[in-house]
Amino acid sequence: MKMMTEENNAGNSEITMDDVKSLIKKKDEIEEQIKAYYEVLEDQGVGVEGPLVDSEGYPRADVNIYQIRTARHNISCLQNDHKAIMVEVEEALHKLHAREKAKRERDEAEAQAETMEQQVTMPSPFVRVDEVTQGSPACTAGLRVGDEVIEFGSVNTGNFQNLQNIASMVQHSEGKPLRVTAIRDGQRVQMSLTPQRWSGRGLLGCNIVPIRQ
Repeated sequence: MKMMTEENNAGNSEITMDDVKSLIKKKDEIEEQIKAYYEVLEDQGVGVEGPLVDSEGYPRADVNIYQIRTARHNISCLQNDHKAIMVEVEEALHKLHAREKAKRERDEAEAQAETMEQQVTMPSPFVRVDEVTQGSPACTAGLRVGDEVIEFGSVNTGNFQNLQNIASMVQHSEGKPLRVTAIRDGQRVQMSLTPQRWSGRGLLGCNIVPIRQ
């Protein structure tokens, strides 16, 4: 009995969980068929090895010999099919797990390479956020304590001199969105921060401190 279509055989390298489920379904169907044929033999009272002739060597008249021989033959064939499909299930699971492992390793390698690339290409931060007030413009923009800023509007690593640079720019940018780029957990994060009046002090609602190089 052929367990898989030629298309499946051709696509073994791209085995999917649906393919595995299909194989398991076929395995279950074979087991049900074997069980049904065993029940036939039990009904006849002979089992798989019981004799079909009497003590004098004549065919037994108390059982359905044709039905018994058919059931025994089918059980034998189905058991072979069952062994074959179990091999296919095992191979399919192995290929599926191997591909998932390879994909996971590839994704991890790509993520690590991207992180390393960012670390190489990202400029050094010049200020760190050490306080963000709940409900403030900074909080709304997504700024978090610990963010290390590499760009704050027009101020960046290359032209930053002191905090007055940022304070002056913020005062002249009220109501205008400023692009803020920070390093958070080793990743570059971009936000849009709009200096504006709110219930608290200042236009931002956060405190930043210089990072000594």
